[in-house]
Formats: sequence, C-alpha cells, structure tokens
Amino acid sequence: MADPKGFLTTPRATPTRRPVDVRIKDWKEVYEPQEFGDLQKQAGRCMDCGIPFCHNGCPLGNLIPEWNDLIWRGEKREAIDRLHATNNFPEFTGRLCPAPCETACVVGINADAVTIKQVELRTIEEAFGAGVVTPLPPDRLTGKTVAVIGSGPAGLAAAQQLTRAGHTVAVYERADRIGGLLRYGIPEFKMEKSIVDRRLAQMEAEGTRFRAGVNVGVDITGEQLRSKYDAVVLAVGSTNWRDIPVPGREYTGIYQAMEYLPWGNKQALSELDAAPAINAAGKHVVILGGGDTGADCLGTAIRQGAASVTQLEIMPRPTEERPSSQPWPTYPMIYRVSSAHEEAGERLYAVSTEQFLGNADGSVRALQLVETTFVNGKFEKVEGSEREIPADLVFLAMGFVGPEKSELLAQLEVDLDERGNIKRDKNFTTSVEGVFVAGDAGRGQSLIVWAIAEGRSCAASVDLFLEGSTQLPSPILPTERPLMV
Repeated sequence: MADPKGFLTTPRATPTRRPVDVRIKDWKEVYEPQEFGDLQKQAGRCMDCGIPFCHNGCPLGNLIPEWNDLIWRGEKREAIDRLHATNNFPEFTGRLCPAPCETACVVGINADAVTIKQVELRTIEEAFGAGVVTPLPPDRLTGKTVAVIGSGPAGLAAAQQLTRAGHTVAVYERADRIGGLLRYGIPEFKMEKSIVDRRLAQMEAEGTRFRAGVNVGVDITGEQLRSKYDAVVLAVGSTNWRDIPVPGREYTGIYQAMEYLPWGNKQALSELDAAPAINAAGKHVVILGGGDTGADCLGTAIRQGAASVTQLEIMPRPTEERPSSQPWPTYPMIYRVSSAHEEAGERLYAVSTEQFLGNADGSVRALQLVETTFVNGKFEKVEGSEREIPADLVFLAMGFVGPEKSELLAQLEVDLDERGNIKRDKNFTTSVEGVFVAGDAGRGQSLIVWAIAEGRSCAASVDLFLEGSTQLPSPILPTERPLMV
C-alpha cells in the first residue's frame, strides 16, 4: 500500500487547465503541467483494496494499485513496466478515456475517487521523457504474415502485439496518414498528434509496416489480401454515422462531425495552404449531439472563431449526483463539463430538431426546435414549445451505427450480426476462417480503452490460430458485459 492515510488526508486534485482566454487562441493541449510531488500525493490516495474494483472498471485490467504504489514511492521505471504489461498505449487512454476505473474506485463510494487517469498519463510521460520507452522487436520471426485493416487504437494494439510475437505485420489505412480517429477525429487540443507519431516510430522500429493511402477493397481486393497474408484482422471501426431524416436536411452547411473534425486537425497542424473547406469562423454553429464528439466539434469551432455555438441534446439534463439506478461501481450518466464546455457556447437539453430552415440560395439559416419529454420509453413533443435558433453551420454528432458496408466486407463475404456489426465468435473469428475482427467494427461504437483491449485479445487469438499456442495476454472476451459501453 502507498500512503496508509492518503485517502483520508489528501484531497483529490487534478492538473489545472490553462486559462480559457489563452487556450482558445491556440490548438495546444489544455492542461498545465503538474508537479511530480503533487502527483505522488494523489497516487498515495490509493487504498490498495483487497478487491480492487478499479480492475473491473477497466476493460484492460490495468494493475492500478500496483503502479499507484510505485509512483508514490518514486519508482518510475517499475511503474511503467507494470502499466505497459496491460496497456500498449497509456498515453492515449490517459488523455482520451472517460475513466470508468475511477467511477469503480472504492474510495469513490463515499469520497472523491483516486485520480487514476492522471497517474496513468504522467507515468507514461515520465517514461518517454526519460527515454525508457524503447522498441521491443521480437527475438525471432515466425515466417507468418498478418494484414491489419485500420490504424485506429484496436488495429494498432493488435499490430504491436502480433509484431512482438514474431509475425510480419502490415497495417493498411485508407487515409493519407496512420492513426485513424486518433489522428483525424481527436482534436489537437485533446491530444497533440506528436503523441501518436512517437508511438508509431516505436512500432516501426519493432518491425510493424505501415501502408497509408491504401483503400483495401479497391486498391487491393479481399481475395488478393487473403492470398498474400496468413491472417487478416479487420479493425475498420464503426464509421457508418447516424443521420437525421428531417425536412431541410438537403440544405448546404449541414455536415457530419467526421466530415468537419479532420479539417480542424489539418488547420491546427498547419497542413492547409488556405482556410479549411469547412470553417466555423464568424458563423452561428449548432451541434446535434451532447457527447464527446459534439464537444470536440465545439472546441474546434471556438478555435476557428465561431460567432456562437449551441449544442443540442434530446435527453434531459443529467443530474450532478450519481442516480440511484446507476449505483457504484457502474459508470453513471451524470452532468459533466469538458474543457470545451468551459470555453464558450450554450448547451440545450430535452430538445429535438423538427426541421432545418434555409435561405434562397439553398444554405441552412436556422433550426426549428421543439422541447421533448421522455414518457414510457418514448420522446414526446411539448405542444407550443416550437422555436427557431440561427444556424449558418450544423454538425451532426449523433454517433455511429456499425462499420461501412464497403467493398472489402462484400469481397471477404463476412457475416454481419443483427446490429450491422461484423459477426464474430468468442475468439474474435469472423465467419471466414483466418479473418478476425477487433474493436468497434465487431463490438459497435465504444471506448478507446475497449478498442485497445479488443486489439490485444484479438492478437492472442490470431497468434493461436497461426502457431497453435500463444503467450500473448487476452484481457477480454467479446461476450463479457462492460460496465460502460
């Protein structure tokens, strides 16, 4: 155990966010550095419980009490070894995961939970700073080859595990650069892309091969893929976005979030010679969807200089306290304020979009809203509550409903389940022998921590298929029920 009285004597403290008026003028990450001594005190709040429920809250099964204790003692090298034992990319989860481990923390039953996510992030950053995150190439090659389709967190985790097992792995990505949503969906102010690049450099040094700008199914067919590789891992994500079929949807100026966010990242990285094709500068912006993707659109629009930003959510405003229907250690749906919500904009709850209203030139000018109530499992309109709000630009951030029904899936002839995801068994095997699936493509839209966990588990199944045995860890099975989906 770390500090035996830490959870009693030390209050929870997280890093300070940079002042709003400063951070909205750039695209850098929003948090200020935290003194390592202060972090050690936070790690010392861990109780090292007899039954650490934080393990159950974390799909990766991170050894949280162990590295909390090691950080408290200042044993940074040992701490990163324990963290890397279960998580390939703690620098990603430490920034992007909503931390279901913290809502399952035993301290959190009647006090503020341990800052697990921040200890995780600082542990890996200290390791990178000390130069101890080095390539781990395999001792020998198996002679077997694996193609991983998709370079998001699930694909990268599977690729790194399989490369370290001695297989020759090629990661295919249809975008211009490797990283998937980590590169094109996550704004720079939440995770700078240099964070992705340094991990990719480690993977390349280990032997993983990256093939960006290749649209598998078009540039290379499924049949060619199967003849070239001994196994195929589909980690294509859940990219079939949800739309809203209301009158006026055809007006220009209405975009899906993932049509918009990549332009913001290109602008942040100075990759554009001119203004981005979708630009919120000087415009009244409305975002449909109250989740993280909506908040990402919000922060991006603010940095582009939007005149106003309004975020809409059809559900009622959550309570600030854990609902009785979502008891510890489950992940509660409570009112949360992200860094973007601090910066500007208005959040409207319990409203539904009736129609888009347009200008004579065919561009959107406003939304007609109506207030809603949730009765007997259905949303009902509140009569007489209709109103308009101005909108020069609308972003749809309402989630995703499975993988795109691409040429590749048709060529491979993999079965889909009733939700439209790629069907698989408990070993992550699809209906086609030698073809596996990991992450959101098989699970449905979920969290980055689940994607990494699935990538690791899928890699173990692929290794078993190729070699007849495996020493790779498998943290989860797809049939297990998560505390948060």
